[in-house]
Amino acid sequence: MMKTTGCCEAGSKAVENEDYEVVRIEKAKGNCNLCEEYAERQQNKPVAVMSCDGACLRGEISRQAANILCHTLAPEKTVRICLGGAFTKNTGQRGLVRDTTRLLALEGCPVNCSSRMMSGVIEGLSPEIVRTDRLCDFNQKLFGVDEMPQEEIQVLARTVAQKIAATL
Repeated sequence: MMKTTGCCEAGSKAVENEDYEVVRIEKAKGNCNLCEEYAERQQNKPVAVMSCDGACLRGEISRQAANILCHTLAPEKTVRICLGGAFTKNTGQRGLVRDTTRLLALEGCPVNCSSRMMSGVIEGLSPEIVRTDRLCDFNQKLFGVDEMPQEEIQVLARTVAQKIAATL
């Protein structure tokens, strides 16, 4: 359970000012050795890929595209970043983001969550932002992942991944 201390609103984890939200995240007490071993094995790959992992359709297309890109189409060139691990703890995943030659941020919408999150923990970070919702054709009025059959989502994600792979 996360503790809230020192915030101006009861139960709030973020303090807002004009340009930033300041978020207090409790330091992780545990460690995932599997994640650290993965990061060590992947550290020499030239392209790190982080992705929007939102619960919406756009986030799901982006997430699946990142996985297809990194694990199927270009596994020798790319490493898939665990966004949660990289954002919340300064260990191997964050190192992959910080030390890569080329950083792609697959973003499902204009909120750009993954790139904004990581810019908050790595000063001066400037990933290449790829808007995945612009790389495929679907009904832009749909929001939820339950509003489109999984098979169609997978086709869209593969289309996006193939377009990105062509740029590597």
